[in-house]
Amino acid sequence: MPSYLKDMAAIEAETRRLALAEADLSQLPESARDFALRLVEAGAAPEILADLVLSDGALAAGRAALDRGASILCDTEMVAHGIASRDLPHANRIVCRLADPRVARIAEREATTRFAAQVDLWNDQLEGAIVAIGEAPTALFRLLERLDGGAPRPALILAFPFGFVGAAEAKAELARDSRGVPFAALRGRRGGPSFAAAAVNALARDEDGAAPDVSAATDEG
Repeated sequence: MPSYLKDMAAIEAETRRLALAEADLSQLPESARDFALRLVEAGAAPEILADLVLSDGALAAGRAALDRGASILCDTEMVAHGIASRDLPHANRIVCRLADPRVARIAEREATTRFAAQVDLWNDQLEGAIVAIGEAPTALFRLLERLDGGAPRPALILAFPFGFVGAAEAKAELARDSRGVPFAALRGRRGGPSFAAAAVNALARDEDGAAPDVSAATDEG
């Protein structure tokens, strides 16, 4: 067996060192670099930075929403469980309604997925919330449809659905017209619950918008 790191603090430090060394953050504003770096760490994927899209003021809007005690609406339990609740500034409520018995009935009636159906049950929490979508393109499509229909506006949409079918298209529609809602997204097919949860965690851990010290990694090339 090869030797390997066992100490969690050492693993996190080495992860940060390697991410800083391999990720080109130079094209991002300083206020977005820590957020982007946490996404890189979540997927061990420096290449995602080329596909990261942040609307103007998105991160500030998300941090302000958390500080107001906003709810976090998740499309899957995997996203919900990946959020570090201990880091949330006001014990913000984390909501996933896939298990609600009404979801199956809505999905059958509307001939849609359960992920999309649960969006219809978000209205009581949607105003000023953070929406974290990490799996289902249909959830993002449905959210945009609801916004077109006059649903309450969230403070921020974190759009990281993935897959061959619908993911790229749903995120492209969000980028084309976010319905006035700030957003962060990964263009194309890539995404996943780990990215969506990491995005929330990044907002919670970096409320002042401070950028990481990347000078050492930059100097090393």
